[in-house]
Amino acid sequence: MNSLAQKLQNLGKPRILVVGDLILDRYVWGEVERISPEAPIPVLFAQRQEARLGGAGSVVSNLKALGAEALIFGIVGADEPARRFLSIMKGLGLLTRGIVKEPSRPTTQKTRFIARVQHILRVDEEVVSCLSEKIETKILSRLKKELSGSSALLLSDYNKGLLSPGVCRKIIATARKANLPVLVDPARIRDYSKYKGAYLVTPNREEAALASGLELADKAGKSIVANLEKAGAKFITELKLAACAVTLHDQGIFLKRKGKKGQIFPTRPRAAYDVTGAGDMVLAMLGATVAAGFSLEDAVTLANIAGGLEVERIGVVPLTRQEILAELAGSPAHETRKVKSRTELKGLLTEHRRRGERIVFTNGCFDVLHAGHIKFLHFARSQGDVLVLGLNSDASVRKIKGPGRPIYTQNERAQMLSALADVDYVVIFGEPTPEKLIQAVKPDVLVKGEDWKEKGVVGRKFVETYGGKVILAPLVQGLSSSDIIRRARKKEKS
Repeated sequence: MNSLAQKLQNLGKPRILVVGDLILDRYVWGEVERISPEAPIPVLFAQRQEARLGGAGSVVSNLKALGAEALIFGIVGADEPARRFLSIMKGLGLLTRGIVKEPSRPTTQKTRFIARVQHILRVDEEVVSCLSEKIETKILSRLKKELSGSSALLLSDYNKGLLSPGVCRKIIATARKANLPVLVDPARIRDYSKYKGAYLVTPNREEAALASGLELADKAGKSIVANLEKAGAKFITELKLAACAVTLHDQGIFLKRKGKKGQIFPTRPRAAYDVTGAGDMVLAMLGATVAAGFSLEDAVTLANIAGGLEVERIGVVPLTRQEILAELAGSPAHETRKVKSRTELKGLLTEHRRRGERIVFTNGCFDVLHAGHIKFLHFARSQGDVLVLGLNSDASVRKIKGPGRPIYTQNERAQMLSALADVDYVVIFGEPTPEKLIQAVKPDVLVKGEDWKEKGVVGRKFVETYGGKVILAPLVQGLSSSDIIRRARKKEKS
């Protein structure tokens, strides 16, 4: 494990306070098959709906997933979106005592309508006027009670009325007295003066351009490094910051520290499905690592990875520390990160289903990988969009094949299978049959070799209860791990 991965592994559980705008993100998923006869607009056939934590709620859920202890402060209304927001928080094990209910204004809600992976409309319901002095006092009072034992304070500003200039200044002054670094994800505004005295601001390129008055991208969309340097220096000087980190989408993050030359930390190219929540993920990772005492360079490197992984998902989906550690493992990281626990797999498959992708499952020992396995897995992958492979553990292989097996350990077998392009995920299971794993995966298609026709396919009854399919794959005659091992041993003796 490299040094940065080791540091992340030992991150611990820093206590972090988050103050910001609370937003309920709603998603309506469906298909578009025709244009409305009433107007030239697509007709979305809604198939499912979902609600998630947005705004500062996204930041705190990301912190929770990273293993930090997070406490959020903000306001909601006395309405159904507020009840859903608080219910989601409680379901995630997040504390709600920092949230104030304000009946006079609605909970901010954003509803996104998505056809497979394409956003076609967003509807916002909100009131963005400043809060009453009474509500501000309540929030500040609750915040002050939680300063002891905390390691950092994050401001997540969506310009919805909570983080007014007066409130920001009071929060920053309070945090500084308690020796807490304040990290700010700023609103899209021209005047950053309300963030004066913070430790770090994290605008994206467009926000930094608006606030600095400098052009930060050329016509091809590439960053202008000299102007990034000027913008960073301007923010640090005028706002009395320690540093500024400008996120540059697919180009990475530009870090400017007080008294030092700025540097771009590049990110690797990714398939960007949705940039929603990427800024929240960056703030969460920076907050967690700064709170744990990481250098800013290490913090930005990890934030870069986290933000990059987030854009590969649709909507706001928290990343775990394990996912980032897998990314850090380096090549063959693409392969090794395919090996998942059942818990990790559940969230990933939920995301694939949101994209309308078809999940295929198969399982086996795959002790000595051969051409028959390759053809079988290629066939299985052709039955859908995502192939999940259940791999028998060493103990279960011994029960099935005898004390001389497996030849390769479960980790070695998992690594070899992960290197195959047709395999998307590998899950090791130790039960006598894959029945429980199949129930956890709930595949659209279950694939087994045609030799299981007479024996009966494990999981068939369960899969068919919800309309899933069971498909038998043709076998390559004369090829099996057992035959290959027998031949090898026979040659050894001769």
